[in-house]
Amino acid sequence: MDLDQVNATIRAAAPSLFQHLSALGRRAVFPRGIPFQAAEAASAEINGTIGQITDGRGGTRPLPVVAEGLSSLDPDLQRHSLLYSPMAGLPELRELWRARQRREAPQDAPSSLPIVTVGLTHGLSIIADLFISPETVVVLPAPFWGNYKQIFGLRRGAAVVGFPAYDGDRFRAEGYAEALDELPRGAAMVVLNFPSNPGGYSPSEAERAQIVEGLVAAAQKRRVLVLVDDAYHGLVYDAEIPRRSIFWDLLGKSEQLVPVKVCGTTKELVFFSGRVGFLTFACAPDSALAQALESKVKALIRSTVGSPVGPSQALALRALRHPELDAQTEAVRAELEARFLCLQQAYRQLNFRTLRLLPCNSGCFALFELQDDPEIWRRRLLAEQSVGMISVPPRYLRLAFSSVAEDNLVELLTRLKRMEDG
Repeated sequence: MDLDQVNATIRAAAPSLFQHLSALGRRAVFPRGIPFQAAEAASAEINGTIGQITDGRGGTRPLPVVAEGLSSLDPDLQRHSLLYSPMAGLPELRELWRARQRREAPQDAPSSLPIVTVGLTHGLSIIADLFISPETVVVLPAPFWGNYKQIFGLRRGAAVVGFPAYDGDRFRAEGYAEALDELPRGAAMVVLNFPSNPGGYSPSEAERAQIVEGLVAAAQKRRVLVLVDDAYHGLVYDAEIPRRSIFWDLLGKSEQLVPVKVCGTTKELVFFSGRVGFLTFACAPDSALAQALESKVKALIRSTVGSPVGPSQALALRALRHPELDAQTEAVRAELEARFLCLQQAYRQLNFRTLRLLPCNSGCFALFELQDDPEIWRRRLLAEQSVGMISVPPRYLRLAFSSVAEDNLVELLTRLKRMEDG
């Protein structure tokens, strides 16, 4: 499809989504250049389209010193590791990741074939390029991950508006709707990041229902695009808290409410340097709308990183094929749960006076609220206690318990208590 056809398809199938498109998003279409023409010629007997060095017949021609590092992979995965990836990612990887996503989805819930991105941050930046203009307002609970400001504000010029995430020991599920009600008329983007960074919080069923209800009500007054950032999907340590993505709860609620989902292997498969993310839209995989949106995303991928990384996709694909994957990911979740419970117990036993542990039940982080400047605390902890934590303005310290052993968690909190008493 050419640009006019792509835009006409999106406008007809999802008019609210089309209205969200930025000027860049409306201009984007996958060009009929080298990757497009090479894909069309993939089955040709003699293919001289794409500029990669092969054995002359479509196979690999690697340096032995490089190939040795991939020798444990099956031949097809070795090939995927050494040649250019398809622009939207390896087809089997996309199919298997979609199947994995949909294990928690209602049977009739529409979801596209996920498009591979170079990590979740790349997926977020693609969404920003597609849908954010300088007049867009991005709403999310504060404190929030600092890189959202870079992705949405620095790169696209959007206003990033945070509302207070906590009221004492309670997460403010009503805050999304309240923040949207206070905005002037116009489109808005809402970010739902559960389990959250930096708070380590996931909402209960009742809180999820309240969030969805509030967003649906807001969508009666304005167009609302909801970006579901599922970076820490599945890492939940309370049996009463649902693990499923809130993306599925949003589908079909309102034509004015447009959900998109970003997820990946970084935390779900504990593959931090792999940089394999996925971008999913709320439409059937074989629909014209899915094809039109994929064209736009591939144009942005082509114009920034060229194509997704092959070796990382090959390793992720091998993991998804493996029968032990679920058992291994559950073992990691259980290990993090043990650290989480150790943190909670140590906090209770040490009887902190001024440092308040905010509600947390999931993810990789815990957030401590202070009564003064967190940067002063961070520097003193580092210099006087040899403890590293992250300062989050205006008054929080973030602890990544995911990277601290159980015995060291007790010692870390002991040193934190020493600072409070000193």
